[in-house]
Amino acid sequence: MSVRVIVVDDDALVRSGLTLLLDGAQGISVVAQVSDGSAVPAALDAHPVDVVLMDLRMPGTDGIAATRAVRARRDPPAVVVLTTFDTAAEVEAALHAGASGYLLKDTEPRRIVEAVLAAAAGEPVLSPRVARRLMDTTARAGGSRAAARASLALLTDRERDVVVALGRGASNAEIGAELYLTLATVKAHVSSVLLKLGLENRTQVALLVHEADLP
Repeated sequence: MSVRVIVVDDDALVRSGLTLLLDGAQGISVVAQVSDGSAVPAALDAHPVDVVLMDLRMPGTDGIAATRAVRARRDPPAVVVLTTFDTAAEVEAALHAGASGYLLKDTEPRRIVEAVLAAAAGEPVLSPRVARRLMDTTARAGGSRAAARASLALLTDRERDVVVALGRGASNAEIGAELYLTLATVKAHVSSVLLKLGLENRTQVALLVHEADLP
């Protein structure tokens, strides 16, 4: 089945361009376009989707609030933010709201396609510039580092190995190969980590790992 996508952006030209790009990619189908975060719930009610490609700044309901609302739904789709803004505050707000990815609008088209497919598969997606900004910011945050490390202390040694790999952006298959675990075991560890830490997705785990400044 195709990965079903809703495109959310207040610029009609951007919406049309993204729809052409994604509909033209193998394995992806755009099922709806909306111009504001407030219209996302109705679109989701009308169309079961796998990924919401979300603009950040919109004149009505912004992407942070819309992401939070999407992720609060039962069996929610993944949210990938696509924006021109990459301040640390906005990146962290989006990820804490539940976004599983954060891309900039100057990202190469093929990378946007790859990001949508990855998000549908449960993999975290960050633009390289965004990832560097996060690491630079969390490296300076001593207080949050201590809190993050305290949270990660709740994990078993094996779960800690898994989250360190998640922090590097490794896929389940890569983690399994590195730690000599089956794919099912990796998935079980990831689910346990999310439950213990009270987090929603792998990207939030990766953010916590960066905050903890683990090796």
